[in-house]
Amino acid sequence: MSSPRCADLSRAAGEPLAATATTAERWLLVEVPGTWPRDVSDEGALPEGAQEAVSTWLAGTPGSRLQFVRRPGRSGARTVVFVVRAEETVAEMRRIELADHADLAHVDFETDGDLTEMRLVLVCGHGTRDACCARDGTAVFGALAETLRGEDLWISSHQGGHRFAANVLVLPAGLQFGRVEADEAPSLVARALEGTIELGRYRGRTCYPQAVQAAERAVREAAKLEGVTDLRLAGTDGPLVHFRAQDGTEFVAVVEEIEGPTTPASCGADPEPQKVFRARIV
Repeated sequence: MSSPRCADLSRAAGEPLAATATTAERWLLVEVPGTWPRDVSDEGALPEGAQEAVSTWLAGTPGSRLQFVRRPGRSGARTVVFVVRAEETVAEMRRIELADHADLAHVDFETDGDLTEMRLVLVCGHGTRDACCARDGTAVFGALAETLRGEDLWISSHQGGHRFAANVLVLPAGLQFGRVEADEAPSLVARALEGTIELGRYRGRTCYPQAVQAAERAVREAAKLEGVTDLRLAGTDGPLVHFRAQDGTEFVAVVEEIEGPTTPASCGADPEPQKVFRARIV
């Protein structure tokens, strides 16, 4: 009998989904077909010069993250790279085409490429990292592939949070969803692309640290706000997080970090208490 999967154990333990999104404001997406290593930043995952250029950019760019992406069935095309700014008030994406990965060594990630109005949907399917991502992500990708064509939809490397599979990331808005089921994925993603958040599957907005994500979730639930642009962070003061709605209404939430359910962080890992951020409106 196979061991229980981390996603199943997390759900059974009642681990909250809110305020678990990966935090990043700058994303570097590199198309890499085939099987990926467990860690895409490992030496040898890209040619030496390309690896050095990518590592240098990541090290010098606060809040940045590398993702490998692939699209099954896409072949014979030039390699595509996306450089994404997914900040609260800045959503920008540049698309770069390369002859091969070695050309990454000569890319200026701050200026090269063409600005595009594209919106990307990334489904984590990194099977060499975690079995749940392969199992659940593949099913969700298949459901979305019926409606999203071309470069709008990609399988991505590890997004963070295996146990919340299937994980879906919408860029450049920076919306991350978890425990997405295949039958609900098309409607959830369609709403997200229109600027509406499905709170029941919402892990958080990636431009915020997790404590702020918890406050955002509390405010959205209390005020019944589902639009991406309905709220803007007004500031933080210790455990207090201030948000302002479009109509000028101000909300304050107090956030605390507590010990959550004991469950494995990934398949094969030992169970351990997971941190949880809890917020309430004051």
